[in-house]
Amino acid sequence: MDTFSHALWGRGLFGYQGMPWIALFFGAMPDLASFGALIIVNIITGNVPEFGGGPPSLDTLPNWVFLSYDIFHSYVTAFLIITIVYYFNKHYAFAMLGWPFHILLDFPFHSKEYFPTKLFYPISDFYFDGVPWSNPFIWFPNIIGIIILFYWRKKYHNQ
Repeated sequence: MDTFSHALWGRGLFGYQGMPWIALFFGAMPDLASFGALIIVNIITGNVPEFGGGPPSLDTLPNWVFLSYDIFHSYVTAFLIITIVYYFNKHYAFAMLGWPFHILLDFPFHSKEYFPTKLFYPISDFYFDGVPWSNPFIWFPNIIGIIILFYWRKKYHNQ
């Protein structure tokens, strides 16, 4: 799933207890921790690749991007950190639930060829060989779902 959609799902589902920006951030955070960090590193080092459309080739990515992806796209990491935060601030922990929802959306929509989502990393390398989110049968329902969610929030919850 694209990072922007993840952010919107996080905000729409978990951003209604006074922390909409936190929910938006944690909806996108797993991607930001890997690909967002790569963009920042590339800008700092002046190694900005040309944008020719499509995702970057796997052989051009540094190893730490794969490790970061696996760590932050794991239910083990997400629920461990959210559980710790819960003891200090329940509302903040609720807004963070956009993170495991991000993982829930990613694992069936990433194929084994390009960043399969290892649900229980580092305990297990298990992943599901899914249908890529760029498939129109996935992408359009995603957009429609986001529109319905925000319409429902606005109409019934004044959000």
